[in-house]
Amino acid sequence: MIRMQILDSGAKRLGLHLTSGQLEQFEIYYRELVDWNRKINLTSIIGYEDVQAKHFLDSLTVALALGEAGDGAGRRLIDVGTGAGLPGLPLKIIMPALRLTLLEATAKKAKFLEHIIAVLGLGGVEVVVGRAEELARDARYRERFDFVLARAVAEMPALVELTLPFGAVGGSLIAQKKGDIVAELDSARKAITVLGGRLRGVKEISLPELAEKRLLVMVDKVAPTPARYPRRPGIPEKRPLS
Repeated sequence: MIRMQILDSGAKRLGLHLTSGQLEQFEIYYRELVDWNRKINLTSIIGYEDVQAKHFLDSLTVALALGEAGDGAGRRLIDVGTGAGLPGLPLKIIMPALRLTLLEATAKKAKFLEHIIAVLGLGGVEVVVGRAEELARDARYRERFDFVLARAVAEMPALVELTLPFGAVGGSLIAQKKGDIVAELDSARKAITVLGGRLRGVKEISLPELAEKRLLVMVDKVAPTPARYPRRPGIPEKRPLS
């Protein structure tokens, strides 16, 4: 059987041509993910075909919103609430020069991230354990990134408060969504403006490998985030700026 065939064919539809070495890295990533998932809860999706489509390929759709990023040289990217490294690590595999920060609140998941980074031989990746509301106030991370990514983290009004503070002015937030998000976006307009953002648009992605249509919500960082944001942990989701 050809390894990672679903991922390979889906990537080609996105205009991405994976090398044999990259496909081997994804194969290793899959095996380690399933092995570690027996010990800690990383994902409920563990089938070989499902992981290729719903995790790896879904992560690579973000490349369509990264513009002319090439191999990622000189670009700083933070994946907020990364979990098992998605979408950050699949993007790092295909853009090896990307400077990647993986932010994860759960220490056990962070140990998996450190392990898989070492096994895959990836350089230029930092794993940070903590809450977004706290790390976004740290000068090492606040307004330092060209791209801020979020996948299945929160609804948009809370999400922009958890993510936009990391983005440098001139950078972008790319949020992965599914389904009808019109009402969600409408309720987030105030938060986007207050936090220094401007909605650029929503890119729809339909692939036969993915049962549901995917959406990439793109928000440009056009002004600095006011110093009072983000609010303390838990507040953005309890009392979103909507």
